[in-house]
Amino acid sequence: MAVLGISGMQYSGETFPDARILLGEDSNVFTQMISQRMNELFGVKVEVCRTFEDLQMANELADEPVVLAISNINLPGAESGQALEYLVDCNIPTIVFTGTFPDETREKLLSKDIVDYILKDNIFAVEMLAESVYRFLTNHNHHVLIVDDSPTARALLSSRLRRYNFRVSLAESGAKAIEILKANADIGLVVTDYNMPDIDGFELTRRIRSVRGSHELRIIGVSSSNNRLLSARFLKVGGNDFMLRPFIDEEFYCRVNQNLDTLVAIKAAQKRKQ
Repeated sequence: MAVLGISGMQYSGETFPDARILLGEDSNVFTQMISQRMNELFGVKVEVCRTFEDLQMANELADEPVVLAISNINLPGAESGQALEYLVDCNIPTIVFTGTFPDETREKLLSKDIVDYILKDNIFAVEMLAESVYRFLTNHNHHVLIVDDSPTARALLSSRLRRYNFRVSLAESGAKAIEILKANADIGLVVTDYNMPDIDGFELTRRIRSVRGSHELRIIGVSSSNNRLLSARFLKVGGNDFMLRPFIDEEFYCRVNQNLDTLVAIKAAQKRKQ
């Protein structure tokens, strides 16, 4: 049976007994809490690594690849962040679970393409971690289309979404976006720039809405313009959200999650009525 996470996100009840997850943490309290919650919600038995050496051995001496790592910034034997450096260098998707996260540390970590970070500073920390793990394990179910005539912008957004384990398609124009949407009915989210030479973001949104409603597909508009009216115009033509560049990773990911959570909730409600 589906249950709600702390943010209102719905857990489907799906389990992941074969997902290999490493937990780099030396606190007995947190290792017990996290291990128990991951097993309760997802049927996952996390592999606890209390030292940097444990983490290295767990990764290198097992035949099965690591799907995801949860790690403190510092571990015994790696008091200066070497454990995190190691995980990133091994291309292991990593969620940082830490007690402190100053701005300079945040910038450094996000530049390394970590999946997410969770602070231990509140009683809901383990529940927030569970949601982050669930999203990573299930985001491949979501197909996102990025529409932007800038190769740099497409590459940036694509790397962000793939880091979170989404399936991603790219369109360099509004016309190409419509073509891709016709061929991929499973696309549930479109992130589109406003200023494009053939079909701008407003017109693209209108055309999408003529065939697919918000209960089927969500649309987030983005723009580098200083015109604050763009947000209202996007929403008026059928967009669900709007963001002005430059935006930070956390904001972008939260907006994506909120829109997809809404879509999942709508589909679940429709299914219950059938």
